[in-house]
Amino acid sequence: MPGSSLDHLVVNTRFETNAAQALFADLGFTLTPRGHHTLGSINHLVVFPQAYLELIGLPQGGGRLRQEILDSPVGIDGLVLASRDAEASHAALAAAGFAVSPVQHFSRPVEIDGQTHDARFSTVRLLPGQLPAGRVYVCQHHTPELLWRPEWTAHANGVRGIAGLAIVGPAPLRLRGDYARLGPLTPDFSTDFLDRAEFDARYGALASFLPAREDFFGAIRLAGGDPAAMAARATAMALPAAQTRDGLAIALPRFHTVLEFSA
Repeated sequence: MPGSSLDHLVVNTRFETNAAQALFADLGFTLTPRGHHTLGSINHLVVFPQAYLELIGLPQGGGRLRQEILDSPVGIDGLVLASRDAEASHAALAAAGFAVSPVQHFSRPVEIDGQTHDARFSTVRLLPGQLPAGRVYVCQHHTPELLWRPEWTAHANGVRGIAGLAIVGPAPLRLRGDYARLGPLTPDFSTDFLDRAEFDARYGALASFLPAREDFFGAIRLAGGDPAAMAARATAMALPAAQTRDGLAIALPRFHTVLEFSA
């Protein structure tokens, strides 16, 4: 099966991309310059050596708007697995019983050393409703050298990568089986399946900033980042934070997101 490794996670910022960019920069992350997709969306990336976090949004002031971003909730809304061959991934996902979109090709310009290049992608998306916590798709990078660049993969807060994602739903065992059809994940990234009570118990008061939906992506676990230093950043930014069994969690109420940092 395709997608055994994480490609990226997506946080939908809708029309608040400027605020999200400033927030993540203040948390000590290095962000790529703003990108403009041909599909009608904008983004900044937080790139790690093996995967990245995408802050996606919509342009203000008119122009084309990407409908799936308008239709998706603010917060963690995308789990994207890596593909070396989008056409083969399409066939494998269909064989696993998923209803999938046709392969979609798109691009965005990237400026490097004063020159503009087109970063090109091919994606295959699961049609909505099959895994209701959020959008799930696979992505093939045709120009990975334009994204994974050394000036973007080092972060002042010491975070080294994305370790996991908490997926919340009323029937965790069923969820686990549904997601297993995507194929096995590599050991450096894991998914935790929790019901709402378990999620609330793990994250305490921070969970109150998350949506009341039955199914949602609840928290991103990050590898690295000194908990004491991150707690100081959270205090300076007036962000809710709490100790967890693995480190420190910080809530981003404006974006319905919890980030958990573990050394």
